[in-house]
Amino acid sequence: MSENAGGTRGLRAHHDMGGQPAGSVVRSEHDYALWEKRVDALLVLLTRRSPPLMTVDELRRNIESLGAEAYDTMSYYERWIFSICQTLIQRGVISIDELGRKMADIERRHAQGEL
Repeated sequence: MSENAGGTRGLRAHHDMGGQPAGSVVRSEHDYALWEKRVDALLVLLTRRSPPLMTVDELRRNIESLGAEAYDTMSYYERWIFSICQTLIQRGVISIDELGRKMADIERRHAQGEL
């Protein structure tokens, strides 16, 4: 158990590693995959328009809603794209059906070598 900002004690969420031993931080640069650059650009476009289609708080909230297994197995940008999708669905910008159809279309195009 930990004490939160309000002084009460509660359980930590899985992602809350503050003050916990976590090993050393690997400080190395790497080339970003094209899809990671696109996710980053998408977040910039969604948050910096007026009015914004999502906020950084929504990004964080949806990432923090991931279960422990998903959080541990997803990469940084996989968590971001999950959160972006969740926020756009929650706000009614896209529907689950629209997202599913687009994902199926992309998978088909990828399988046919179009992407």
